[in-house]
Amino acid sequence: MDQFFTESYPEPLPEEQSGGLKGFVVDILQTLLLALLLYLAINATTARIQVRSVSMQPTLFEKDYVLVNKLAFRFGEPQRGDIIVFNPPLDSETEPYIKRIIGLPGDTVTIGNGQVTVNGSVLQEPYLNTASNGAGTWVIPDGHLFVMGDNRNNSSDSRQWGMVSLEAVLGKGEFVYYPFNHWKSLHPPSAAAASP
Repeated sequence: MDQFFTESYPEPLPEEQSGGLKGFVVDILQTLLLALLLYLAINATTARIQVRSVSMQPTLFEKDYVLVNKLAFRFGEPQRGDIIVFNPPLDSETEPYIKRIIGLPGDTVTIGNGQVTVNGSVLQEPYLNTASNGAGTWVIPDGHLFVMGDNRNNSSDSRQWGMVSLEAVLGKGEFVYYPFNHWKSLHPPSAAAASP
């Protein structure tokens, strides 16, 4: 009886036996290409910013590094209490600002007696160390946000220069990643107020 084998084992080429320089170069190029693709994907969806002022203390301190989600508002709506990064409304030449959303489109924001009310309800803000200074009432137009710094007595924000256009928003702050002892999520514990 004849026996037939269907598998064949070709003789390895000398380059394959030793790993060869060509295989090494191909591996390096594949690794570099993968690293480049990952870098481009990360930069397309996130930004890393350094805080350069005290206007968001005690939540964010000067020299904190924050990871910003650039896609947050492409797949969801801004929420009261979100920390956002945006191009400043008065001077497009300066670095982006980072502030907290207080009022959404259609809201009425009132500041007085150290409290912030939104649509007649006192805004619960456990992230503050000091009461809000100043006084006034603002009606937020469509396509805009009212923002304030958490360090209310040392913040230039919507109280001075008005609303932030949704088109100027670059993304949502997700968490502090450096310095390591400041690591934390930036999702607010609470920022409740009534709807308009």
